[in-house]
Amino acid sequence: SYGQLLRRFGSAESAVDALQDMGKPVAAEGVAERELAAAEAAGARHVLLGEPDYPPLLAELTDPPPVLVVAGDAALAARPVVALVGARNASAAGRGLALEMAQALGAAGWIVASGMARGIDAEAHRGTLSTGTIGCVAGGVDVAYPPENAELQTAVAAQGLLLSEMPPGTEPQARHFPRRNRLIAGVSRGVV
Repeated sequence: SYGQLLRRFGSAESAVDALQDMGKPVAAEGVAERELAAAEAAGARHVLLGEPDYPPLLAELTDPPPVLVVAGDAALAARPVVALVGARNASAAGRGLALEMAQALGAAGWIVASGMARGIDAEAHRGTLSTGTIGCVAGGVDVAYPPENAELQTAVAAQGLLLSEMPPGTEPQARHFPRRNRLIAGVSRGVV
């Protein structure tokens, strides 16, 4: 992992040099430049571990993500955050309860984090667009998933904060969702 490489080699530059010496593939400089340009085109930017805009609770993880792609107000992650997540195929009553809970949490000063999924997650974001919401996504910040939440994802990026570990343009895959879930829990003081 990134943290293990830094502990072993002392710096990212030394780690890259050592990996190249071992014959391990290392992303070319052009790849990084394309990723930076894609983030900018999507209205996002990269935040590195250790920078002031990096979510402070996420930085406390044993092995935090070294790089995040963010769209929106990164300062929201420094405020008190609680996660509100649940079933994608929630009942109408469940979705209504999630919306009410999110609104109450927002009114009490909490920023609400969730996973941009249909069902409970979508209601959590809808309920806190005006008070502060953080959407954590499994793909790139420029890829709406599920597609029916495209408008909501755009609103979260404009009015709240959208976070991803994945490069722009990345289509979410099943293996990405545990990382997305780690972001949700990692920025939050607790999970509902």
